[in-house]
Amino acid sequence: MIGMILCGGYGKRLKPYTEDIPKPLIDITDDYTILDRQLYDLANSDIESVILLTGYLSELIEQRYGNSYRGMEIQYSVEDKPLGTLNAIKLGIDLLKDKETVLIRNGDVVSDINLKKMMKKYSVSDFKAMMFVTKMRSPYGIVELGEDHIRSFKEKPLLEYYINGGIYLLDSEIPFSNFEKGEIEKTVFPVLADTNQLGYYKENTFWMSIDTTKDLEEIKKEYANRTDKPWGYEKVLISTENYLTKEIYIKEGYTTSYHYHKEKEESIYMLEGSCYVQFEHKKEFFGRNDTMDIPRGALHKIVATENSLMHSVSTPFVDDIVRVEDYYPAR
Repeated sequence: MIGMILCGGYGKRLKPYTEDIPKPLIDITDDYTILDRQLYDLANSDIESVILLTGYLSELIEQRYGNSYRGMEIQYSVEDKPLGTLNAIKLGIDLLKDKETVLIRNGDVVSDINLKKMMKKYSVSDFKAMMFVTKMRSPYGIVELGEDHIRSFKEKPLLEYYINGGIYLLDSEIPFSNFEKGEIEKTVFPVLADTNQLGYYKENTFWMSIDTTKDLEEIKKEYANRTDKPWGYEKVLISTENYLTKEIYIKEGYTTSYHYHKEKEESIYMLEGSCYVQFEHKKEFFGRNDTMDIPRGALHKIVATENSLMHSVSTPFVDDIVRVEDYYPAR
């Protein structure tokens, strides 16, 4: 499988940020760009080769990533004149040496999607293509009405509608040549849908498309205390001299490093999902509303059997955590 990222647009709605740099190179936190995040996900999903589908200010993207990044081979397909996502993808597919499955991402999407799970679902299906869909979030707060009064308010809730999440798996043998230009969402996908060849992968997880300056402000707030990990993320909630409280998200099928704390114990409270802690000689399962106490010095790793969200209270000192074994090429 090969990855492709659409990163050739002008990003007009993100000016003045995009006057001197392409949208995928905008920082979401210090020296960590939208494209860094996407490549990080691909590297930890067993993708070994990526084609960046570039155009506007392509040279800056090539300067940053060169021919390899986080252990992945990087190639470039440069579109001289923008003719839509369909043409950009066609040019990228022309670079393939063999016919294979292609994982395509829009270059302005940040998401905690479990790519491995999506890839697995696609591999056992008969679909020619698969689209990631996610629930639509209302851009406004909503009002719930009673018979003659307002019952309550909800701030930008998830709605009961799904939208295109901008991540696709495609058979490279799809006849793209039947279309000259345009957007893949308006050309190829409707034809595949009409012939029952377009599947979907549904996951309600963090997702944001960075289209406007307001979106950029929101993603920077999200990353103010957040650090992405190969298996998900950590977000600092409370930090004192004595302890650190973190929100931890682990994707289904992923595991933390095999590690221990030298000086301080750890307590974990599960909010959503299910995991087990693998100790040296035993395995302990815990699920929603369960608490797990891990003694100091206890060698362990946390393995998610579902996408899992938890709170962890442990040491505030980075040096107190000793990694014995890691499982991912990019950290």
